[in-house]
Amino acid sequence: MSLAPWRSVLARALHRNRSLPYARYVQLATVRSNGKPANRTIVFRGFLDETNQLKFVVDDRSEKLQQIEHCPWAEVCWYFPNTREQFRIAGKLSLIDRASLSELLQKARQTAWQELSDSARTQFAWAHPGQPRAATETFSPPMPSQADPLPQFCLLLLDPTEVDHLELRGEPQNRYQYHLHGGDWTVEEVNP
Repeated sequence: MSLAPWRSVLARALHRNRSLPYARYVQLATVRSNGKPANRTIVFRGFLDETNQLKFVVDDRSEKLQQIEHCPWAEVCWYFPNTREQFRIAGKLSLIDRASLSELLQKARQTAWQELSDSARTQFAWAHPGQPRAATETFSPPMPSQADPLPQFCLLLLDPTEVDHLELRGEPQNRYQYHLHGGDWTVEEVNP
């Protein structure tokens, strides 16, 4: 599969906003099993090899996983302040946990773990997310191995099917919609 035409546009926005650490934060919207929306901020960890799949990391003890199992469709919304651009990227989520059978995806999971900072890896050793507040000492666990992911560490992949790119600079503003049809991407300029 070839790289999508929106990849270079997104790469340019990431590059032009690289001075802002929070420019790698996206809002991930999913649907709970009761039909209500759920939204949270997560960190973009790059693309899976030479694919269009966006990488994120999650703890398999979190509520997010139940939502993904219920409905794997999701959308991220990403705003870049320096360039005043917004990307809405919709697609299907895939969870790569310790039981995933693909050797290639297990390697990607391990690489994602190794690329985390020590403090980020340590957070996966904290007490169970979303449970009543644990004792303070549970938030100072021993440093996990840098080589091997903790069992609860998961790689989360978003495989895009639609991308909406809005450039808020200019009069009028510019907006482009990308759609995946039968393995090929189309782009259309639309009214902002």
